[in-house]
Amino acid sequence: MKYFLVICLLLIGGEAVFAQSSSEIKKDSIDKSPVKDSLSRSSSRKDSLTGFDRFNKKAEHLFTILPVPIYSYSPEAGNIYGLAKFNVINLSKKDTISKASKLSEVFTMSTLGRVNASISTQLVFDENKYVIISYVNYKKEPEYIWDIGNTITDDPEEDIVNRFVFAGTALRQVKKNFYVGVPFDVSDYFGISADSSSFLVKDSVTGLKGGTSIGVGLAAAYDTRDNRYNPRHGSYILGTAVFYPGSWGPYAFSKFALDARKFLPWKKNVIAGQVTTSYANGVVPFYELPEMGGDSQMRGYYEGGLRDNVLVDAQVELRLHIWNIFGIVGWFGVGQVQNSYSQVAMDQFHLSYGPGLRIKVDSKHDTNLRFDFGFGPGGIQGFYVNFGEAF
Repeated sequence: MKYFLVICLLLIGGEAVFAQSSSEIKKDSIDKSPVKDSLSRSSSRKDSLTGFDRFNKKAEHLFTILPVPIYSYSPEAGNIYGLAKFNVINLSKKDTISKASKLSEVFTMSTLGRVNASISTQLVFDENKYVIISYVNYKKEPEYIWDIGNTITDDPEEDIVNRFVFAGTALRQVKKNFYVGVPFDVSDYFGISADSSSFLVKDSVTGLKGGTSIGVGLAAAYDTRDNRYNPRHGSYILGTAVFYPGSWGPYAFSKFALDARKFLPWKKNVIAGQVTTSYANGVVPFYELPEMGGDSQMRGYYEGGLRDNVLVDAQVELRLHIWNIFGIVGWFGVGQVQNSYSQVAMDQFHLSYGPGLRIKVDSKHDTNLRFDFGFGPGGIQGFYVNFGEAF
């Protein structure tokens, strides 16, 4: 979908210019300095808090309480209205070692009948020993598909899909920075509708009747990031293997994924890199195939516009701090899907690039609101609003 978003009045006035709370002014301890000097220092500290800083501090407090209204428009969906809420919190005041946890909720509906509701979490317990990553989503809206394969056509097909998905991964720290755990996935696709001229119908693609898939597997992670939602340095590697037995659903298949990231500080800026690959094997319904595109990888491309048994993509992003709560980013990415790894070729990669704006919405946890404009050759484009960095 090519969304041309009117950004919720830049997130509705008072809540749009979030963040960067100023440091609290500490009370001066009694010393031998003259009273005049002490008052001078106190006055100087108060003066250092500009009107902009004071407004940001109040706006950030409101942001932790109130959801953000969002609005967008596209010819395919009509007017889209919704609410978004994001919080980074510490689950226990007694636990001063665990990194912060994340709660994120988004609900949208459109004048043409589209509905999308999701909740995502990343919960950290017991001095970083346990991490639970989860995602719950219900959507009733079309998916736009160019091909089962790596070919982009002039116009993507519009296929109606209803789905409910719950995906979670529970991780246990077994060694410093190293985790192992269990991923669990339940997805139900129903009410799938494709035109009679669709290649999905002509090719009798697996999955047209929908169905429920239940999978469980193994996961391992290595994490040295200083901040899970806006890293400045460190590495992150996550590998998962999920198996969907035929006795638990209409299709028997398996999915494997690897996500590797690296973050390098450069003055007040960050150079970030990511490489991912995923592979599906067995009798895989088309809606469970590895997908290219979306708001985090290969930005600008329809999510799932290209899909197949194998996905390979990579991106590099430069994150620049500009002033106060504001920053900008620029990225370059490549990706492709193929039926097998043997078909992956250097001349088959698609290109993604674009700029983005960052506004700090949580100074305590150094977390941003992001606006990204993604582009690709041949008029490919997309616009995204989300919380936290793309990766």
